[in-house]
Formats: sequence, structure tokens, C-alpha cells
Amino acid sequence: MKNSEVLKQIIESRKSIFPKDYTTEEIPQNILDEILDSATFAPNHKKTKPWRFKTFRSLEKIELGEKLAEIYKQTTRPEVFLERKYLDISAKINKADTVLAVCINFSGLVPEWEEVAATAMAVQNIYLTCTANNVGCYWSTPGMKDHISDFLGLEENQKCYGFFYMGMV
Repeated sequence: MKNSEVLKQIIESRKSIFPKDYTTEEIPQNILDEILDSATFAPNHKKTKPWRFKTFRSLEKIELGEKLAEIYKQTTRPEVFLERKYLDISAKINKADTVLAVCINFSGLVPEWEEVAATAMAVQNIYLTCTANNVGCYWSTPGMKDHISDFLGLEENQKCYGFFYMGMV
């Protein structure tokens, strides 16, 4: 099969697959390394490489789930707070093998939109590499992302743009 045909097949089969459909099988480290490495090939103006990914697995992943649930509880008005959603936040994270915090480091060298676009292209590379390796994945952008900078240790010029869930299917 020609490279263009393989690429077309991967692009056309790329889709969001949610944690409820992941198995308990771990993503092999070499596959995870390949997935993360693919992000570094995203085009970016002035080679700022603005994407920053924090990888959560095992205990760190559980702590992330607890923190996001806590943020939901703290930032949601009582009249719209849903206990089920609160509990589902941690459960969804626990079902994933790996969760990436998708963050952007704004360099000030180029317009911010270019660094957002470059990061989105890095995430697309991750999506495609997951697809090629039969790893389920999706990018979630919950409102809690705007309240997690301290937990992630982000600097003033950095911002979280969501969470990327991955698991074997």
C-alpha cells in the first residue's frame, strides 16, 4: 500500500473514543513514547514548540481526577451541581490508562493564535498516532481546565487547554 493510502486510511479512521470503551490493558511504554514524540513534528512558527504535555498515569492520574472533581465542586453553583457528574469526573480519568494535560507556553515571539494552532496540530499528530496504534483517545476541554494552573505548576505565560485521554481498545 502506498504511503498516501495508509495516511488517508489513518486520517479517515481517526475518531474520539471515550474512556468507557477502554480496556484495562496498559499502553506499552514504547507506544506511548511514539505517540508523544509525534507531537514534536507539528509545524510551529519560529520554532517556539509551544505545546506542553504533562503525562498522568497511576497515582498521579488518580490525584488529577480528585483535583478536577474538587474544582468542579468548588466552582459549580449548588443549584446546578450534579453529584453524578462529580463522581464521574474521577471515574472517567481512572478508566483511562494515560491522561495528558494539554498546555501552551506562550513565547511572545508570535501571535498567541499561532501557538494555539501549533498546539492543536501537535494534538492532531497525537490523535493520528493513537489511531495508527489502536489506542483510543479524545481531547476534553472541561471548564475545570481554567482553574488547574497551580496544580499543574504552570507559569504565568502558560495555560491549560484541556485533557487528552488515552486507553487501549
